[in-house]
Amino acid sequence: MKVVRHRLHDEQGEPLNFVRSPNQGDLVDHQLLVMHYTAGSSAESSVSWLTNAASRASAHVVIGRDGSVTQLVPFDRIAFHAGKSEWLGRKKVNEFSLGIELDNAGRLFRHEDGWRAWFGGHFSDAETLEATHRFESEPSGWHLFAQPQIEAAIEVATTLITKYNLWAVVGHDDVSPFRKVDPGPVFPMESFRSRVLGREDDAPELFETTTALNIRTGPGTEFGQLEGSPLPEGTEVEILTDSGNWRFVDVQKTVGGIADLEGWVHGRYLRRVE
Repeated sequence: MKVVRHRLHDEQGEPLNFVRSPNQGDLVDHQLLVMHYTAGSSAESSVSWLTNAASRASAHVVIGRDGSVTQLVPFDRIAFHAGKSEWLGRKKVNEFSLGIELDNAGRLFRHEDGWRAWFGGHFSDAETLEATHRFESEPSGWHLFAQPQIEAAIEVATTLITKYNLWAVVGHDDVSPFRKVDPGPVFPMESFRSRVLGREDDAPELFETTTALNIRTGPGTEFGQLEGSPLPEGTEVEILTDSGNWRFVDVQKTVGGIADLEGWVHGRYLRRVE
């Protein structure tokens, strides 16, 4: 798979399926790849909706459960996939990201004869996994992704990361926490991220503090400072989750005599370690 003039082509140079969405903006600043699920009944219905001007939504690519790939927006243009969103202090994630939608029913609800999605339909136990989303406290049913779909997503994502030098892969729930839950707890984000970014499974993406930075017990200045504050400038951390402008981090070295320090810092004062 390769990109030619911001469109996906196969290795023989033939363009992949393209259905143009009117829901697109100006030139995109290539930084992130954002993964979604469609919460729809089929890839075809999701493509139809995302290419309808009335939806005011789109994505760059939709991937069916059989691994079929449909592109909706050229990769040099903004697609409307993230909505109200923010990453590391920068708002309007649509402006600096590419979006991939995976055909998946999303959250499922227990029914007397199995599981149901918001739109109806029937899903068996074999198609469903009960899990608790990291921003929630109670388990739900979640529609499992299909292996051909995951493999196709890996191929598309790797192609885009290589072509556009994207430096991070995140979920919609990372950039719109508590508002969105996709791609959900059954999407294999860690292994997916490792494969498409070419990292070992146990190699975290690290950031460093750009100034002396207080680390707190919660996501806000109203929360107390942890022992070890402030983190010295240049302290390396791994981001575990976020809430608005705040990041919950794992400090990678002993600070002030404290090992295994975890807490909340403001994302504005972090930068990726090159």
